[in-house]
Amino acid sequence: MATFIPRKIFPALDSLPRSYFLGHHKAGLDKMKTMLSHIDLVIECRDYRIPLTSRNPLFEESLAGRERLIVYTKKDLGSGARQSERSLKRLIRDSQKPSTVLFSDNRDKSSIRKILEFARTHAAAANSLTGSRMMVVGMPNVGKSSLLNALRGVGMHKGKVAHTGAQPGVTRKIGTTVKIIEGEESGEGIYLMDTPGVFIPYVPNAEAMLKLALCGSVKDTIIAPTTLADYLLYHLNLYDPALYGQYVRRTNDITELLESIARKTGRLQKGGQPDVEASALWLIQRWRCGLLGRFLLDEVTPEMMEAQQRANENIGLSPSQGRKMVKELRKQKSRQKHLNNL
Repeated sequence: MATFIPRKIFPALDSLPRSYFLGHHKAGLDKMKTMLSHIDLVIECRDYRIPLTSRNPLFEESLAGRERLIVYTKKDLGSGARQSERSLKRLIRDSQKPSTVLFSDNRDKSSIRKILEFARTHAAAANSLTGSRMMVVGMPNVGKSSLLNALRGVGMHKGKVAHTGAQPGVTRKIGTTVKIIEGEESGEGIYLMDTPGVFIPYVPNAEAMLKLALCGSVKDTIIAPTTLADYLLYHLNLYDPALYGQYVRRTNDITELLESIARKTGRLQKGGQPDVEASALWLIQRWRCGLLGRFLLDEVTPEMMEAQQRANENIGLSPSQGRKMVKELRKQKSRQKHLNNL
C-alpha cells in the first residue's frame, strides 16, 4: 500500500469572494464611534482557533483612545494545538502589548471570573458614581453575545439576555447595556453593551477568507460548502487523519470523503445518490462543535505574527496592494515550513 502524503499547501483560489463587509457592519461601527465618549473599556473578542486572522484592525483605528481588553474566545475548541498552551499564550500576549489579553471558554467559569475581575479592577480605578460602561466588539460570530451571557450568568447569577446563533448576523444593532457586576455602595455597577460583528472591508488573503468562513464568520452560502470541507480536510490531514477514519481511508480527495459520509450517515438524494453538499455542511459543523479535532487554523509563530501585523496595517489599501501583502505572507509561510522540515 502506498504511503499517504498529505497536501503541504492548499491550492490558491483567487476566485473566492474577498469581502463580507455588509451595510449593518458599517452602520454598527459608525454608531460605536459616536458612543465611545460614554465607554470606559472596549472588550475585543477574537477567535482562539484563528488568533491572527480574527483580528480586525478597524477596531484599533475607529475605537482608539479607550483602553482595550482582548479576549480570545472558544479556547476549548483549540485546546488540542500542537504547540504547548503556555508558549502559545505567551506569544499571543507579547504580540498585543500594551493591551491586556485573556482567554475564555464560556463553560469554564474560572476564565469568565478572570474577565469579571479585570472589569471590576478597571472600574474601581475610574471611581465613578454612575457606574462603568463597557462595550464588547469583534468580527462576526466570534462569540461576543455568548461572552456577554456568560459574564452576566457568573457575575449576576441571571439568565441569558443576548441572542446567539450558529450563523453570523444574529446581532445586527447595538443593544442596550446589560449589568454584569452588581454595584457597591459607592457606585451603580458595571454594564456591558453588545454590538454587531464587523468584518474587514477587504480580505487580501484567500486563505484567510477560508479560515474565517470555516470558523463561521461569514454565512455558509458565501463560499461553497465543498470548498470549505476541502480546506478542512487539508487541515485534518496535517493534524490527524484518523479523525475521519470511520468514514474512509486517509485521502486528499474531498469527494471520496463526502460520498462516504453521505452513505454512512444516510445523506442521500433521490435514487440513492450521495448528497455531497449536505455532507460537507455536516462535516464542517462537526468541526465547529469540537467533535472533529480541536486545533488552530492559524500558524502562530513570531515570524507569522509580524507578517500578519504588516498585512493588517494595509487592510484599507487597494486589491493590488493587498495582493502584494499576500505574496509576502506566502513567502514567510513557505520559509517557516522549510525550517520545520529541517
